[in-house]
Amino acid sequence: MQEQDPQMSTIEAAKPKTEASPLLKLILELGPLMVFFFANSRGDWLASRFPVLAELGGPIFIATGLFMAATAAALLVSWVMTRTLPMMPLVSGIVVFVFGALTLWLQNDTFIKMKPTIVNTLFGAILLGGLLFGKSLLGYVFHAAFKLDDDGWRKLTIRWGVFFLFLAVLNEVVWRSFSTDFWVAFKVWGTMPITIIFTLAQMPLIMKHSLEQEGAE
Repeated sequence: MQEQDPQMSTIEAAKPKTEASPLLKLILELGPLMVFFFANSRGDWLASRFPVLAELGGPIFIATGLFMAATAAALLVSWVMTRTLPMMPLVSGIVVFVFGALTLWLQNDTFIKMKPTIVNTLFGAILLGGLLFGKSLLGYVFHAAFKLDDDGWRKLTIRWGVFFLFLAVLNEVVWRSFSTDFWVAFKVWGTMPITIIFTLAQMPLIMKHSLEQEGAE
């Protein structure tokens, strides 16, 4: 039997990390949210079918526990498929685990409701704060997807920084002003479409400052 060349093994290990497809990214992003929405709306039914879930508490607590599990599964799938963990989902996942654990331990859903506020404020502050030091940090996140000039990255970073802060304020308004069921539904069916629309609205800016476009001209 021919022995495997150690040099070949080294080359295999040094292969670049694969990039997740846009469809896989969307599934990994939406999957935990859909689990959260379903578990909250059918919490009593799940508790009757799976008595162990009833020990977590009411529907929002069952949804929180399953949301944490689904988030962990999404991060695991991302690691298995790409051998990397994107920074933003990783930070969001850590906050989910911390605030989800507090929610279940203290039986207080305020913590899980504040999770989007904390995450979006953190992202917004990091992006806008980086500009104070002359760093367009968004370029480090999306450099593989877009090639923009410095002015393009600066403008895009400002827009995303402000948008994240807007989402933080919006989350505070919704969870403090409406019912838990409305907040959960808005988290899935409101925040995600708003984010998609905002993302598509940035395409003219991206195309205007694209280095590939400038090279073609």
